[in-house]
Amino acid sequence: MNCVWLLLLYRVTFKRVIKKKSTEEFSCIPYIVALLNCLLFTWYGLPVVSCKWENFPLVTVNGVGILFELSYVLIYFCFSSPKGKVKVAITAIPVLIVFCAIAIASAFAFPDHRHRKLLVGSVGLGVSIAMYSSPLVAMKKVIQSKSVEFMPLPLSFCSFLASSLWLTYGILIRDIFVAGPSVVGTPLGILQLVLHCKYWKRKNNMEQQKGDTIEKLDLEKGTLANNGDLVGKGYLENSNNNLTNLTNLSNCNSS
Repeated sequence: MNCVWLLLLYRVTFKRVIKKKSTEEFSCIPYIVALLNCLLFTWYGLPVVSCKWENFPLVTVNGVGILFELSYVLIYFCFSSPKGKVKVAITAIPVLIVFCAIAIASAFAFPDHRHRKLLVGSVGLGVSIAMYSSPLVAMKKVIQSKSVEFMPLPLSFCSFLASSLWLTYGILIRDIFVAGPSVVGTPLGILQLVLHCKYWKRKNNMEQQKGDTIEKLDLEKGTLANNGDLVGKGYLENSNNNLTNLTNLSNCNSS
């Protein structure tokens, strides 16, 4: 359930993408890798690979994950630049081909469940480690910019919680392919939380400074507008005085 909640939290990112109609500095690679991860572990949990329904939780969670991740990739594709669309296609098509090849090989090339689990689980383990390692790019950006803008706290917290729960579940069922990725994911989740603790105050200060700058600009605009009104009024008064003087001078000449 926590993993479904983690997937739902990606909506925050894509709500921003849809609102701004731009993918900004977000990368498509984590979502494509996550899609491959969900595909592999859904296949791993099916009776074709596993013995009967011993890994049914993997099928339910990752099956929902396929729908979400596929939606995210499509949204990213729609709102990315032409260059970004090419990058999505170049990355996603080979990923789908790899999954199809592994699924066909595991179904027809191996006679028993043990060898099938070994093949699919080994590839899934590598992909999961890559998926959990993908936030390293975001963490590098956080350290360089000293801002957590592109690494939301709810997403980091749920990532840590999800990896911790999968680690516990994998240990309980004694499945290295389920527990293995979380051995990497849990420490990375902790590191993300540490970065949030370090840089969240700086983020608040930057937002406050930004607000103060906008307020100062508004005040300066108001002052300029008031000065402009005063100048305009002075110009009108001078014009009226000059007109009055000319009229009086004309009357005197006529007399």
